[in-house]
Formats: sequence, C-alpha cells, structure tokens
Amino acid sequence: MSSCKRPQSTPPDNAIAKVGNHYLTVKKAKSAIPDFILKQDSVNALKRYRDQWIQKRLILDEANRLGLKQKSDVGRKLQRAREDILRQALKDYVIASKKEDTTISDSEARSYFQAHKNKFALHEKFVQFRHVRTNTMKHAREARQALLDGVSWPKVAKKYAIDPETAIHEAKQYWPISMALSNIDIMHRYLTIIGQSEISPIQRVHGKYQFVQLMDSRAKGEQPDLNWLIGQIKKWMLLNKRRRDFSSYVKNLYLKAKSNNEIKTFNVLNTNSNLKNTEADTLESDSTNQ
Repeated sequence: MSSCKRPQSTPPDNAIAKVGNHYLTVKKAKSAIPDFILKQDSVNALKRYRDQWIQKRLILDEANRLGLKQKSDVGRKLQRAREDILRQALKDYVIASKKEDTTISDSEARSYFQAHKNKFALHEKFVQFRHVRTNTMKHAREARQALLDGVSWPKVAKKYAIDPETAIHEAKQYWPISMALSNIDIMHRYLTIIGQSEISPIQRVHGKYQFVQLMDSRAKGEQPDLNWLIGQIKKWMLLNKRRRDFSSYVKNLYLKAKSNNEIKTFNVLNTNSNLKNTEADTLESDSTNQ
C-alpha cells in the first residue's frame, strides 16, 4: 500500500505558502514588493502579498483546470500578450545597448529647467518632514524629546529609528502632500495640520510607535528649488532620449526591410465609389423641413 503513495514534494527553503504544486518563498515575495513598503512593515507586507498570491494562484489553477486557454478568444489574447512582451523586450534590449551613451548632465538639466521654468510650478502643496518609527514607546518619547531639545536629526535617527538611513535620506526630500506617508493615514493627516517645526503626538501603527515633524512646506503654484527637482528632470530627459533612440532604431528596421522588398502594401480601398450619391451635410437651420 505504501509503495503506491505519490511522493511528497519537499518544500523549498523559506516557503511561506503552497497552492497545488506551486510554492511561494520569502525571496520571491520580497522581490515583488516595493522596497519602501518592506521597510515600513515587512511582516504585514509579506502577509498581504502571501494572501494575494494564494488567491491569484487559485484563480489561475482553476482557469487551467477548466481549459480556458484552449478557447479561441483566450488564445488570441495570450498571443497578443506574448507579442507585447517581445516588443517590450526588444525595446529594453536597444535601450540597454545604448545605456553608456545615453546620459544627462547636471548642466543640461539646469538649462532645461531655466527654459521651461513656468511648467514647473507646483501643482499641489509639497512638504519636507521627519518620520520616526521605533519599536517601543520609550524610544519614541526619548526621540521626540531629543528633537525638542535641539539634538541633530541624524543623531536622533541613528539612535532611535528602526531604519535610520532611510529616515535620514527621506527627510532631505520634498514630497507632494497627496503622497506624503499616504499609506499611514494618521501620520498623513498630521502633516496636513501641524505647523512648521511642530512635532505630532506619538501613535502606535502596525505595531510600531511613530511620529512626524514638519520641517518645511511649499504652497501650490510656487516655484520649486532646482536642487530637489534636478534628479526628476534628468529622468524625464533621459526617457525622451531613449524614446528617440528606439524610434530611430524602428525607422532603420523599416527602411532596411523595405530595401530588401520584405514589405508590401495592398490597396483595399474601393476606388470606384460613386461620390455623387454622397448626401451633403446641412445645418439644422438650413433644413427645408422646418
């Protein structure tokens, strides 16, 4: 009897879920979760992703069991998806091959900013803030008091924050108010109501004790500082350069194929249409049926 049993597959290391013959590992889950979410609360982030993965895996397995991919309309959609992936793969390949030649200097970004300054007016309020997350209420209270006593931010963050390097880095940036800690509702609300240099009360969120301190704000319609926009401008300019490079690549593909007689077009229009039978457009006020 025992010799007829199916062998049980050995779960991979760090497996956190299994559906049928498919396993989800911590490594796979972490690679699919944005870093900033993992840094805020890795345990809950992994639990949420695990539950979503289980649901998606169950749906996919059920679709395969019902043989839905054999249906003609599903097959056509799958084929289009494969073709889209291949087109994107070619685009990524072309961009990667020109990566070393495609760079944007700080001076280019500054020139672009000066030439298009009117386009960079803030579309909403921006804020600069400090966000402290600790494991205990004691540490949160000590960190808050240290800031009130004038202790430097890097020193406070390194001593009390769960992820000091991220806390220090993010405090240097300006954030659109709509995005500032939008995933932590109570902290986001504090940023909309506290004044400059003011520190919020301590709150326990997702098992961590945290508070925020508003350092600066820029009103909607103000001109931003170039120093905290230059990175984004360089990304925009780089993206435009890459689009032009790929468009040029595709144009060369077309010219090469045409010269090799690989492209033919066929006239499918009816050139014998009787245009005299086309009804003339008239305004309602010109109608003779009034």
